Amino acid sequence: MYREIAKLIMYGDLDHSSVLYEMGEIFRDFDEKESSPAKLTQKVYTAVKHLLMVATDYGFDKNLWHNYLTWFFIMNENPFSLTCEKVGANNGSVNHFATNDFAVMKALFDYDFKPIEEALGVDCFSMISNYQSIQKKDLMYNHNVSEKVQALSARLEMAETAEDFFDIVTGFYKDFGVGMFGLNKAFRIRENTNGDLTFLPINNMDTVMLSDLVGYEIQKEKLVENTQAFVRGAKANNVLLYGDAGTGKSTSVKAIVNEFYDQGLRMIEIYKHQFGQLSNVIAQIKNRNYRFIIYMDDLSFEEFEIEYKFLKAVIEGGVETKPDNILIYATSNRRHLIKETWNDRNDVEISQGMHRSDTMQEKLSLVARFGVTIFYGKPSQKEYFEIVKHLAKEAGIDLPEEELLGGANKWELSHGGISGRTATQYINHLLSVESN
Repeated sequence: MYREIAKLIMYGDLDHSSVLYEMGEIFRDFDEKESSPAKLTQKVYTAVKHLLMVATDYGFDKNLWHNYLTWFFIMNENPFSLTCEKVGANNGSVNHFATNDFAVMKALFDYDFKPIEEALGVDCFSMISNYQSIQKKDLMYNHNVSEKVQALSARLEMAETAEDFFDIVTGFYKDFGVGMFGLNKAFRIRENTNGDLTFLPINNMDTVMLSDLVGYEIQKEKLVENTQAFVRGAKANNVLLYGDAGTGKSTSVKAIVNEFYDQGLRMIEIYKHQFGQLSNVIAQIKNRNYRFIIYMDDLSFEEFEIEYKFLKAVIEGGVETKPDNILIYATSNRRHLIKETWNDRNDVEISQGMHRSDTMQEKLSLVARFGVTIFYGKPSQKEYFEIVKHLAKEAGIDLPEEELLGGANKWELSHGGISGRTATQYINHLLSVESN
């Protein structure tokens, strides 16, 4: 195996902590008899444990060795895979080196583990080749990654030649991309101690769709229209969704990502204290073949907070033009985002009947940089009842309508008033009562 791994060119820069590197070293020791059987067995079990850890993280099942190799392929960002992501496989000279690597991977897929199992008296490789997972569907691994990896792995198992491998994997790169951006819908960022940024996939993102949000048809239509233009490469605007609490602003943004994920839409959630890193985030994603929404939930600023200045510079007005593959979507309960006080009027100038305040203009200019503003108002009682009935039907709650709505009316009176969030909390309450 180590002789095959040594032939890798485009995919050959292996981390020494990776399972593939560990496996290569094990078979080097096995062939060259550098380790005792006991020590080699220990190395085998360590590598298998690491493989099981990857499988558990991503919910892999059946042939874990094939799943791991497939995962390695589609997570490996190199000049070849990144080019395939953008323009697909072409007739460039790099294909010669990539075909060599796919021949290696085909050999690794077909590798015979029986000799080392018989020599060491172990059966772990046979077990991971037909693994029965005990994971439950509700465990918090990324189902999107798991399903795509295992589906691609099954196709590669049927490949007869290195050329078949080449066509299947490069087709995947073109359809879904490469690396974590190819497999995940949404991310957060973490600033490392050395100042670098790490993108962290959000594994348990809500699977809500726009059809799950009852009402707000005009609002959803505006959001879809802008996002459709964005994903097809046309001009689109930054979006501010504002209005009453619990009316579905955040749900709408999550749903729009789910709706357009297959068309290359991704989301990066940024918190207010991270706004100073916005330029660094943009620098790392601007050349990728995806459309990114930088999402800011519950956006607002007190009068002493100045992070909004970073946001203004990024949205519009900085020296560097914002890339075409990036938009900012924000939600807020405030129309003007930045808290206003009477002190803001201390610098008001009056000229020819016009009132002008630099401070007020500074604060209002942030909202003006969102080309689309969408208002989410509190629902009427009739709309609230429609939301309750829809959610009850979706949850399988079978109560007489009079009893259901009577309970909903009592619930909202003591739980923050009428809103979609209140309706959801009421349905959750009914479900908890049913389960007792």
